[in-house]
Amino acid sequence: MMASPALALLEFHSIAGGIEAGDAMVKRAPVEQLLSGTIQPGYYLVLVTGEVADVVEAVDAGVLTGGDCLRDRLLLPNVHPGVVAALRGERAPGAANAGAFNALGIVETSTVAAAIVAADAGLKGAEVRLNQLRLGDGLGGKGLALFVGLVSDVDAAVALGGDAVADLVVRRTVVSQLHDEMWGNVNGSGRFGDHFAWPPV
Repeated sequence: MMASPALALLEFHSIAGGIEAGDAMVKRAPVEQLLSGTIQPGYYLVLVTGEVADVVEAVDAGVLTGGDCLRDRLLLPNVHPGVVAALRGERAPGAANAGAFNALGIVETSTVAAAIVAADAGLKGAEVRLNQLRLGDGLGGKGLALFVGLVSDVDAAVALGGDAVADLVVRRTVVSQLHDEMWGNVNGSGRFGDHFAWPPV
């Protein structure tokens, strides 16, 4: 997804406003990459990567253009590689019998941007891996950062990640020795309907 140090994401509650802001961002600065699109329940995300100064300039343009359509935003000048991997869909293994990964930590946030910030803070501050980063779709626009590791490390990651976005945390928790059957469910898609082949919403 990226080789440059900075990542930013703007989250809009208007699709039209998000498209307009994304256009302003890519016109303002020579970012390495711009990715955008809708998530449920009708929000619009614009993600940019590149050199720090260019990304900062693009974010300024997006915020100015998006105005009151802006729901949340993040700017990570030195994003953790684990966050980038999770955004690509990679997952750290998590199972009750996975040796050092004997705890699951969850930071649930009210916005997508907040979940990414929480994941970055937890990874930078504790010896954990990111099991997965779930964003928006199927979550009513919320985000989930799931950490795995030793209980003490996962405790630290959840505390740091949650504190980084405190006013946007829905709930944070650490589960020690999660049961194998729950690991199977957590490591799946996360959608209840997938157990019964319900069509995606």
